[in-house]
Amino acid sequence: MKRPVLAILLLFFLAEAQAQSLSELQQRRQSAAREIEMTNRLLNQVQQQEKASLNRLQLISNTINQRNKLISSLNSEIRLYQEFIQNNNLSVQMLSDDLEKMKTEYAKLIRMTYLGRTPSGQLFFLFSAESFNQAYRRLLYMRRYTAYRNNQAELMKTLQQLLNEKAEDLEKLKSTRQQLLDEARNETEKLAQEKSKQNREVQDLKHRQQDLKSKLQQQRSVEQQLEREIQRIIEEEARKKRDAGEPAYALTPEQKLVGDSFAQNKLKLPWPVERGVITERFGIHRHPVLENVQVRNNGINIATETNAGVRAVFNGEVSRVFGISGGNSAVIIRHGNYLTVYSNLKEVIVKKGDKVSVHQKIGTVYTDADDGNKSILKFQIWRENQKLNPEEWISR
Repeated sequence: MKRPVLAILLLFFLAEAQAQSLSELQQRRQSAAREIEMTNRLLNQVQQQEKASLNRLQLISNTINQRNKLISSLNSEIRLYQEFIQNNNLSVQMLSDDLEKMKTEYAKLIRMTYLGRTPSGQLFFLFSAESFNQAYRRLLYMRRYTAYRNNQAELMKTLQQLLNEKAEDLEKLKSTRQQLLDEARNETEKLAQEKSKQNREVQDLKHRQQDLKSKLQQQRSVEQQLEREIQRIIEEEARKKRDAGEPAYALTPEQKLVGDSFAQNKLKLPWPVERGVITERFGIHRHPVLENVQVRNNGINIATETNAGVRAVFNGEVSRVFGISGGNSAVIIRHGNYLTVYSNLKEVIVKKGDKVSVHQKIGTVYTDADDGNKSILKFQIWRENQKLNPEEWISR
């Protein structure tokens, strides 16, 4: 009787572990699908312009990246469903074997019961005992034997039900796996089309290298202006504290509390725009078109919708609002010993010294009508004068 119970427990634990893995894979696939949908919406806004643009190339590249993630998740799900099918086949085989053995054993029990079915036979077995104790033990044996036979019948019924359920599950799993295979094929076809678009965009942009170099130089100038402004803020605040006889980088109790809370919300901060996709990441990386050219980004670039509102990612105080040559307006907000920087804004609705709360609107992203309606928010996070990767702070 131990074998069927172990089989049932094994099936339960296998199903539980696989269900958790499947849930994680489905969440990853859904996340990639949502980002593809958002990127395609942004692409539709810039498709009307025939001239190739770096922004469009970055959006297409982001779609390809997310499509690869989606296909990877689909393939992982397909492999997992194959494991489901194999485990179910094993389960069906184990249950079938156990059921056959139990039927054979039960048939023997029935035959034995049939041979001793007459009351006189049972009484003879009981009263032929040599002592009262032996008669009592025989009575207990007869009761246990009857209970065992009844339990075997119930267990066979349970195993048969499980066997029927597993057979149904097997058909459903095969059907789901086939659907995933079809979806993976469709996504692979879309990926090939997107890579073809990407190649055409790159070839078109290679004919405009001088224009790209000029824009890259402008981007570097904007980064340098932002960096100088942040350093100026830090130095000014340190000088004020020194003049007041305080340590240069001392925080007020309120600032320290805000700073601690900010640090505790790593990977939980909201995005600075309601909807968007990251088109350029933190750090140094290759230029998507220009050969042997590297791009440095002190934060991340988020492509968003036209006239998208920009919002504070945490409670804080506006440290600076200023214009950048070639980079529109920027806002710096202090959160204790952390700073968040929002640049490429066409409109700012806060001023220096304002207290802001999380999700509060602080301005609107600039939309470049001459560059395919490109709407890019440049977002940075600093811990005093140390640059941090925003992707390690905002929620995913």
